[in-house]
Amino acid sequence: MKCPFCGNPDSKVVDSRPDKGGAAIRRRRECESCTKRFTTHERIEEMLPLICKKDGRREPFDRLKVVSGIKKACEKRPVSIEEIERMADRLEARLQESGEREIPASQVGEWIMKELHDTDEVAYVRFASVYRSFKDISEFMDELQELLKK
Repeated sequence: MKCPFCGNPDSKVVDSRPDKGGAAIRRRRECESCTKRFTTHERIEEMLPLICKKDGRREPFDRLKVVSGIKKACEKRPVSIEEIERMADRLEARLQESGEREIPASQVGEWIMKELHDTDEVAYVRFASVYRSFKDISEFMDELQELLKK
């Protein structure tokens, strides 16, 4: 593992333990050159489906992109980073369980909105406003009315 401080490719594992959810291994490493320590996380590489974008492109599922989008929606809201990670974990599990080779980005967006709706309604509206690209305030108000009915 390359040292983030000096770039040396050689490091040794000092400590290794399961991550909080047990889905990853947390490793403390020490650079053999500069002796600084850093942490890495190791996950199983899963075969996730390709995401089909609106314009026809296909790209691999990017967990960091999903987490980033959820974080933006949850900014200044009482949603912990652990809960955001759990939402991303559930989404990944759902993609894995689907057994599909390709999934439309619209489906992934709907699943994220469902997670946010169940977690924080303000974050849900924020995400939906960007995801659904409301053209005017009336579309936005329609979405809020639907939310209030539930």
